[in-house]
Amino acid sequence: MELRLAAESDVPQIAWLYDLARASLRDAGVPQWQDGYPNGEDALGDIRAGHGYVLTENGRVAAFACLAFGVEPTYNIIEDGAWLGEGEYGFLHRVAVDPALKGRGAAGIFFSELKRQAKERGIKIIRGDTHRLNLPMQRVMAKNGLELRGVIHVEDGSERLAYECILE
Repeated sequence: MELRLAAESDVPQIAWLYDLARASLRDAGVPQWQDGYPNGEDALGDIRAGHGYVLTENGRVAAFACLAFGVEPTYNIIEDGAWLGEGEYGFLHRVAVDPALKGRGAAGIFFSELKRQAKERGIKIIRGDTHRLNLPMQRVMAKNGLELRGVIHVEDGSERLAYECILE
């Protein structure tokens, strides 16, 4: 697997990955992403902002994620817990992995890259969130050193479990 910045030409494959992820979540009884978000336009926005990354295998896009730094507005208010770190942080959003790659560490590669970039920028905090019923992503975050810190609410008001890792 090879990690690279996504290109606009990758958008159709990324949109296909989102469709696969939506179906997988639906089949698992997870209501996350069932309203058409994220989609190709969201991926295009991430790419144009320089935050879109793909994992490719044999030249084919097999996974996508948004890796960004700064402040995520939905993280400003946390309930049933608290953030440990203060200041700028890195965050991972909109992760979609081809089912053929599941269990091969694709999401972990994105987290490793996010941590590497954070260290290069002198940033010591990584954050992420997921739906309460999205157990696979909860396991991925825990496996990559993120701890459950509380609950946040995304733009549509729905609840997400909030995770954080303080880098050494």
